[in-house]
Amino acid sequence: MRRNAWSLLWIVVTCVVADVSMRAQWLNQPMAGAPRTPDGKINMTGPVPRVNGKPDLSGIWQVQGDARAPNGLFGLGESLNSRYFRDILSDFKPEERPLTPLGVERLRQHTQPGAFNPTLNCLPDGVPHGDLLPEPFKIMHTPGVIVMLYEVETTFRQIFMDGRKLPADMSPTWQGYSVGRWDGDTLVIDSAGFNDRSWLDARGTPRSTDMRIEERFRRRDYGHMDLTITITDPQIFTKPISFSVVEELLPDTDLLEHYCVENERDDAHMPGRERK
Repeated sequence: MRRNAWSLLWIVVTCVVADVSMRAQWLNQPMAGAPRTPDGKINMTGPVPRVNGKPDLSGIWQVQGDARAPNGLFGLGESLNSRYFRDILSDFKPEERPLTPLGVERLRQHTQPGAFNPTLNCLPDGVPHGDLLPEPFKIMHTPGVIVMLYEVETTFRQIFMDGRKLPADMSPTWQGYSVGRWDGDTLVIDSAGFNDRSWLDARGTPRSTDMRIEERFRRRDYGHMDLTITITDPQIFTKPISFSVVEELLPDTDLLEHYCVENERDDAHMPGRERK
């Protein structure tokens, strides 16, 4: 089975994380107040917890992977990969991808041998890539602010729920600026103010400083959360693109500290970047 260099890297990362998890992670640490079946397991279809009448999104979540992601990664153990992690435009036929000429050219540059890969160089994954990683993230839900802690690179986001608007003058950042509101039981997050240095997927689909993202989180039961993502970026895409995934609760566990800068040796071995 053919895998590109990125695929092989993720296999290595998955193996390392799995090994560390067995030795260092808080395993079998019961979640307080969680609904349980008679055998003591988390009832993943149990009722949704609430904060001030709204669904409580707190917990450790990870996107459900595709059993066999087309043209993508196959994962190891429990870390199957979403096709959108591999390719944000996987719903489109190759000849129908809604890329502008600039988007086509920047994607071509990112897929050339020796191209600089921000993730392999331990830079943040950004939004929405962080929601799609085959690694967990933790949501800490309070009435005024929702915090997302991403295990990869130990990165965080803040979603302000106090009624503020996005700033009029935003300095471009990796995670952007995010404000949230409720549409019934659905959390709607609007984000903007991104830099153009991160990739939207493992394939190398680019983004620009004009990008805006809407994320819609709906916790449909205790263990599952529907997420719909809409990306608008007129520099890169000829129209907004939208897709949906399911985030699954990882019960009775917690995040690991993860910094790839501590032992990064992969980039030098990527095609075109070998050091003599």
